[in-house]
Amino acid sequence: MAEVISVSKADLTAVPVPVTAPVPVPAPEKSETAEKPRPVRTARPPRPNYRHIHRFPLPVNVYHVPSVIPHNPLSIISVALSYLTFLIYPPRQEIYTAYFDSATSSVHVTDEKTIRALWEMGFFGKGSLSRSEPNWLEQEKKRKGLMGGNTVEEATRKRRAERRQLKLERARHEKLAVEERLKAEAAARESGSVDGLSIDGAAEAAAVPVERFSVKRAMEARYLERRQQAIQNKNHSESTGSLQTANGSGPVSPIVKKKETVSNSTATLQGIEDDLDLDALENEEHLQLSTEEAFFLVYGLGALRVVDHNNNATIPTSSLFSLLRHHSYYPPRSDSSQLDADDPFMISYSVYHHFRSLGWVVRSGVKFGTDYLLYNRGPVFSHAEFAVIIIPSYSDPYWSETEERREYAASKQARSWWWLHCVNRVQAQVKKSLVICYVEVPPPVDCSEDIAAEFGRYRVREFMLRRWVPNRTRD
Repeated sequence: MAEVISVSKADLTAVPVPVTAPVPVPAPEKSETAEKPRPVRTARPPRPNYRHIHRFPLPVNVYHVPSVIPHNPLSIISVALSYLTFLIYPPRQEIYTAYFDSATSSVHVTDEKTIRALWEMGFFGKGSLSRSEPNWLEQEKKRKGLMGGNTVEEATRKRRAERRQLKLERARHEKLAVEERLKAEAAARESGSVDGLSIDGAAEAAAVPVERFSVKRAMEARYLERRQQAIQNKNHSESTGSLQTANGSGPVSPIVKKKETVSNSTATLQGIEDDLDLDALENEEHLQLSTEEAFFLVYGLGALRVVDHNNNATIPTSSLFSLLRHHSYYPPRSDSSQLDADDPFMISYSVYHHFRSLGWVVRSGVKFGTDYLLYNRGPVFSHAEFAVIIIPSYSDPYWSETEERREYAASKQARSWWWLHCVNRVQAQVKKSLVICYVEVPPPVDCSEDIAAEFGRYRVREFMLRRWVPNRTRD
């Protein structure tokens, strides 16, 4: 039988436990050759609170009225008080101002307050000197050093410079490898190795191995080269100075000192002039609205008024409607010319108003070869989910009554298969779904003053097109 040994708690505490001191491990010696440069990480500026900045989806004032609960009389009192408050202090809708430029057939906004309001509440317009958001003044201050951080253009320029440096480093090493291989082949031929296999073996043995370079390795190599060159220049200058002292050349002549003083004073004056220019920096950017955006703000929301650039007179909505239709052609048509039922403004605005009324943020899609881009919340929150192509449709019997009308309709809505394939392929590359909007063009009638009746005759049909990949859709 196995013997069981019992040990009490006092016995355990009485047994001395030897404690060994930790053996100090000598730190590895630092060598200058193994030292690698560490990238300097700069703190990123805090990201703006876009949820608060763009909390209003449209530039309109919305006042909520309390709901009525039948079995609660206090709710009726709250509703009555809210209506009484609206009667005493009627709600005020902010109406912004823009001007129409007939030379460029566009609508411009120059007031800084109006620019920020239209961009922050609905993402309307585009900065004339910016990519999308009108922030030219902020970017210019960052570029000239008035504000912290780097601009988007500077980041792009730096990234392109790094790629260019990577390509140069790769080409240099490939050139070295080719030169070493050619030298090895020439040496093998001179030594009498006529066999092709022995020549190739000698060349491969003497060739320089080509590494797979990255941007980080290229920048590290560049940094090491600059550091080595700086050390060599420093040693060279010290040796030159010691030689001059040994030869008795003495200190630098006063003429050279005078030239250096003049150059330093010139640089200081240039810096002062730059500071003065920075202090007097003005915003030279304006907000450019498309004709569809301007008319939606005027007609759909009532938040904008468009004035004539020549006499500063407000253009009525009916006159603005006719003016934008005439300027949708290139060159613009005269005011006395007859308008067509399928003019570009009517077709594009029908689709714009359709998606804006459904809650989408509609932006121009010319960058991706489409008419519009649809954002769920806005460009600062996420990328566009859908790209829209507008095609007029002539399915009304009026357009098929005569041969001339049939040919006209066929020429207007004809699209080639290669065109559709190219557009769809581009949207697949940028991870967007292609939406084809067919706008039913009604028969032409006399232009009336009722704008709602004019747009009521148009119908929009949506079709989403996706690229079919056989390997992914087997099931």
